[in-house]
Amino acid sequence: MSEPQALLVLPHLRIQNANAISSPMTWGFPAMSAFVGAMQALERKLPDHLELFFHSVGVICHGFDAQVTEGGFTKSFLLTRNPVGKDGGTAAIVEEGRVHLDVTLILAVSGDACAGDEQRRDAVALEVSEIVSSMRMAGGSVMPVLPGQRGPGKRPQLVTLAENAEDRDEQFLRLRRGWLPGFALVCRDDLLAERLDALREQDSQATELDACLDAASLTMHYVPEAPATWQAQKSPGWVVPIPVGYGALSPRYTAGTVTNARDATTDFRFVESLYSLGQWISPHRLRGPRELLWYPTSDPENGLYRLRNDYHPSLNG
Repeated sequence: MSEPQALLVLPHLRIQNANAISSPMTWGFPAMSAFVGAMQALERKLPDHLELFFHSVGVICHGFDAQVTEGGFTKSFLLTRNPVGKDGGTAAIVEEGRVHLDVTLILAVSGDACAGDEQRRDAVALEVSEIVSSMRMAGGSVMPVLPGQRGPGKRPQLVTLAENAEDRDEQFLRLRRGWLPGFALVCRDDLLAERLDALREQDSQATELDACLDAASLTMHYVPEAPATWQAQKSPGWVVPIPVGYGALSPRYTAGTVTNARDATTDFRFVESLYSLGQWISPHRLRGPRELLWYPTSDPENGLYRLRNDYHPSLNG
């Protein structure tokens, strides 16, 4: 991904009842594909006079309130009661996981709207923020900002990044201070590869799925040294399994040939979720916007449609 021309910062969006079941195998924070989809939906909603083009998106999570039962080790989702059927019987319940979020969205943008003075750019950012407040995001509702809630550091910004690398670093340093306290989600494909290599030293038949499940598990090891004890397998940080896109299960079908497809004008393909490892890190550890931002890529020949993130752990220590 190339260096972004400008960053649109939408701070402290309150999302109510977002989807907490992000894939068939994971739950918790919504998948990054949900925020990429929201970015694309936002671009289509913009009026003609706002000449903005969206390229990638990053998320800082400030608050996470899963709607689950309290008490005990095992949690259950709080489910709504569906209305009874026509015969008066109880309708089937489809489990829905919900979570209330407080997030900051950072969008890499370009276009003529980025070229105005600071006052003009602030007006553009505020107008975009008002459009976002009427949208749904990750399956949840974006709550409008009430009077008095736009305190210092909570106003949307459209920041045109300098061409000079030193000035860009200074701009990003100021921005990331405003994202504290919070956590940014970055991709750690490298950790998945390392875990797979370690497992294959013990079992040559180990797969990437085994490595992903092992990374998500709390594993205890017996240490026979005196005194003998059990130790938990150490993690390099707050590492979690995440869905990162889709892999093809079938060839591409010509548009209109698959019955009940949502879009009869676009080619169709059956897919399944792709998984990798992600890590939640403090924004102050980010060295630049590219390490935060996620962007979609596609490789139809190999059947891969996934999100990428250019975080480099070797640069962050």
